Amino acid sequence: MKQILALTCLSLFACVSCSLAQTQVDPKWQIHDPNRPVPPVIDPGTASTQGTPGRPPSDAIILFDGKDLSKWQRKDGTPAEWKVVPVSPSPKTAEEYLKKTQGENGYFEVVPKTGYIYTKEPFGDCQLHVEFAEPQPAKGQDQDRGNSGVFLHGLYEVQVLDSYESKTYADGQAAAVYGQFPPQVNASRPPGQWQTYDIIFHGPRFDTSGKLLRPALITAFHNGVLVQDNVELTGPTGHHVRPPYTAGPEKLPLALQDHNHPVRYRNIWLRELK
Repeated sequence: MKQILALTCLSLFACVSCSLAQTQVDPKWQIHDPNRPVPPVIDPGTASTQGTPGRPPSDAIILFDGKDLSKWQRKDGTPAEWKVVPVSPSPKTAEEYLKKTQGENGYFEVVPKTGYIYTKEPFGDCQLHVEFAEPQPAKGQDQDRGNSGVFLHGLYEVQVLDSYESKTYADGQAAAVYGQFPPQVNASRPPGQWQTYDIIFHGPRFDTSGKLLRPALITAFHNGVLVQDNVELTGPTGHHVRPPYTAGPEKLPLALQDHNHPVRYRNIWLRELK
């Protein structure tokens, strides 16, 4: 029995050590060891403006580049039916130029009642960048106001909502981990303006029996401001429910929510964390 207990403890310690590996100093290398491998060099890209999406880092996976929804589909595998207003590469009229410089093209928009859209490819631990704009003029109030959502693994929602000078419950406003963690601050911009989410996601881990070894973790920035600081999720997010974790793969598709409001999205990219 003691041997079994010792082996079990060792196994759990190994799992925890693996999950925390990036937060601990690697003992294989001496301080300032010149033989230690250096990080790969990338182009960090550029920041977005209201009129122009930024350029993603060179190692990012582009999920929407302003042209089409070829990386997305409905849950049943059929083509995504949301509206795409493609970027105009070389404006020919003053009106086209104005739309381009004001961010009025190169986006897609929720088409109410067509359903969530999902990435065709599954993803696990990642850095996710999403830009969105709330409908203008603002309509509705509380949760009926520019509602959508970014779902990591299709299960864990970072709420998209028009929370500019608009009240709702704290764990349901913009940048909340829905139903679990309100954002630390409300950093919302007015409707019509482009906003950014930068989300660091570490998915849950399960052992071979389906037991939870590590909960899902989310860090999030809203318009450059830290709003979620490595929070531990209790399980999938939901409305008036706290579902438990169910064992699943380390990679699952991302999803964007159709909540019957014409929220716009642009410049979506992801960096896988290894």
